[in-house]
Amino acid sequence: MLPAAVRADDFKLSNNQRISCSRGLSPGKLTTATCRSYAYLFNAKTSEYFRCAVSLAMTRDNKEVINVQTDGGCSKRARIFETDGNYEFDAAETEPPNTNSFFGPGGYAIWASDVGSRKLRGCITIASGLGSDVSKCLDMTFE
Repeated sequence: MLPAAVRADDFKLSNNQRISCSRGLSPGKLTTATCRSYAYLFNAKTSEYFRCAVSLAMTRDNKEVINVQTDGGCSKRARIFETDGNYEFDAAETEPPNTNSFFGPGGYAIWASDVGSRKLRGCITIASGLGSDVSKCLDMTFE
């Protein structure tokens, strides 16, 4: 069994974190600002990954901040490749939901490659609007 410090090197943080914010007016001249950010933690050995989110909501009136709430966590996703290897990856989110998003908050893409061979897989996940996400991966061909 490997020491924990060595195994920790298997996890890589995506270099493509995004943040989106919105503002809303509430009754009584209250203003609420909400910001949300996503990041991905990828296991470079197994190709499993976690999609992580953090959000902050602040409510204020004309004079003071009334309430601040935070939320977040990571959800484990299925592995991209069936076998263990030495993988690299990248991830991207869609724009915030106030753009041309047909199915709610949009989706995200994950790209993973095998460092030791010419193997690249792209995966897209979108919110179906029916309670579960739709996710498909495709192996790239090289011509």
